[in-house]
Amino acid sequence: MCLICHRIGMIREHKNPWFVRELETGYVVIGDNQHFRGYTLFLCKEHKTELFQLEQTVKMKFLEEMSIVAQAVARAFHAEKMNYELLGNGDTHLHWHLFPRVSGDLGPYGHNGKGPVWWYPREKMYSPDNQPSQDELKEMKEKLLEELSILL
Repeated sequence: MCLICHRIGMIREHKNPWFVRELETGYVVIGDNQHFRGYTLFLCKEHKTELFQLEQTVKMKFLEEMSIVAQAVARAFHAEKMNYELLGNGDTHLHWHLFPRVSGDLGPYGHNGKGPVWWYPREKMYSPDNQPSQDELKEMKEKLLEELSILL
């Protein structure tokens, strides 16, 4: 089973602690690791690997909802800039990575502190030190849910 489908299954079984909100075309979840505080994913409900595989109306709604989620993330976590990624090379199920960015968040790994999130060392980004505590996760979910409720 695909990892994203597994995580969606956990949401449907009320067993995914990262779950924030269900939308028409996908699920909003806080990312497991939070070097980029507020890192959020938007998981497509349909198991598709490419945007062009979605029916036109579903595709347009998925893109619209992703944009709303990104705006909510930006507001909830005070982003100076948002980064959006829809890669699918590792987990071949449509899902957006939404990274709120602030000045200096790459530290010495960027060019004058700037650059793509993937310039940050993988072992540091996915370090257990970047996993939020239960209290931090609860607070993050509440902030994001509040902003989503305003925008939707």
